[in-house]
Amino acid sequence: QVQLVESGGGLVQAGGSLRLSCAASGRTFNSYIMAWFRQGPGKEREFVSHIHWSDGSTYYADSVKGRFTISRDNAKNTVYLQMNSLKPEDTAVYYCAARLMYSGTYYLVRNYPYWGQGTQVTVSS
Repeated sequence: QVQLVESGGGLVQAGGSLRLSCAASGRTFNSYIMAWFRQGPGKEREFVSHIHWSDGSTYYADSVKGRFTISRDNAKNTVYLQMNSLKPEDTAVYYCAARLMYSGTYYLVRNYPYWGQGTQVTVSS
């Protein structure tokens, strides 16, 4: 059974940085895409970034490109999201998610069967 556990959220001032972690367990993830989504107050959950576990290729939403970096540590089975130059509009609950490769459009929530519990990120102005 796949289990995803996020950590690293918190309160930070605008312009600051945070690093989120997602510890994955339950299977070998070589055929998986690991993603980060977020859900701000009163908003729908939206795609932030993903990484292919096998080759480390990445993709970012335009809203975070150049500020956020996704990475993975194979030895620790952990995915990270380094968030720099944070803005108040980045305030949200951030979720780690996983799906098999070639299993649908990458930015659709419904294509991810595995989710973590979420971690709150609050950026003050």
